[in-house]
Amino acid sequence: LLRAVGYTSRGFAHAARRERAFQQELIVTAAGVPLAVFLGDSGVERVLLIGSLFLVLIVELLNSAIETVVDRIGAEQNELSGRAKDLGSLAVFVSLVNVLVVWGLVLGD
Repeated sequence: LLRAVGYTSRGFAHAARRERAFQQELIVTAAGVPLAVFLGDSGVERVLLIGSLFLVLIVELLNSAIETVVDRIGAEQNELSGRAKDLGSLAVFVSLVNVLVVWGLVLGD
């Protein structure tokens, strides 16, 4: 358990220091969580609003992990490597669209 906490701490420190997209999304999440608590009318609404923000962070971290592994394999251009990175980027985009849809539906109701 202690090792797992250490690995998690190292991962968070790396992402917070070196991953620009994660930094930006972390700032939005830090601002969005209190806003969601204030704007949500029920526990379910608050969970939906906050959960959609955390989902972006999760997907961004997975995308960064994919990019790291692809970069580790080699720097030369490869169709499959490019596809893996593009799909990871698409996953982040879909999670961001999810935030817009969830917030729009919850707050627009």
